[in-house]
Amino acid sequence: MSNAVSNARRARCYLRARHNGVLSTLSQRIAGHPYGSVVPFVLDHEARPIILISRLAEHTRNLEADGRMSLVVRDDGDDVQAGARLTLMGNAALIDCDPGLRARFLRYDPRAQQLLGLGDFSYWRITPITLRFIAGFGTIRWASASEFAPPQTELAHVEAEIVAQINAGHPDRLRTCCGNSRGREVKEAVVLGVDCDGFDVRADGAHLRFDFPEPAPDTGSLQRAILEILDMGRGGRAP
Repeated sequence: MSNAVSNARRARCYLRARHNGVLSTLSQRIAGHPYGSVVPFVLDHEARPIILISRLAEHTRNLEADGRMSLVVRDDGDDVQAGARLTLMGNAALIDCDPGLRARFLRYDPRAQQLLGLGDFSYWRITPITLRFIAGFGTIRWASASEFAPPQTELAHVEAEIVAQINAGHPDRLRTCCGNSRGREVKEAVVLGVDCDGFDVRADGAHLRFDFPEPAPDTGSLQRAILEILDMGRGGRAP
């Protein structure tokens, strides 16, 4: 794996572990000025952020006129410049969300079901053009969209099945693994989604991300990678 690809995967795994950020769009109210707003998002299997936004929102009006945008995600902490952060620059477009992607979104953000019931919310997909990832002091890299993109897989088609199998077949191991990662007992742990880079769990209301050492290109390698992490009983990290 080249250094460029390795750094891009670090950026991709960093983004996969986060689910909200600051979306900047080009203001239509004050032409030429950026407009920033906080949005939750869920990544699809190609590591592209999906957002669910109201037609009445200022950022929606901006994107309808011009899809160019940037998304900033960062670590929490008192010293924001000491922590890691990522800026994704790309284009946003309205999409017809297929059933599999919609189910994935609702597993990660079940509150979205209520928003969908209001009737004026729509899904938008952000397609990266370039990313700037600052992993810490002195560790700054640009990544192109092609470097950032994960390997092509068919995992999106089997994700729901794999998630159900893990939740039904390994609840005790999952709770133990999450408890070891959090440093305290976990009473409830549910896998939300799997992808070629790892898997996400909601443990007692908190989100944990478990990254694989290397991308898993197919169902068999993904299942083995998950079981290896559960066997080790640790490895998750909170965003």
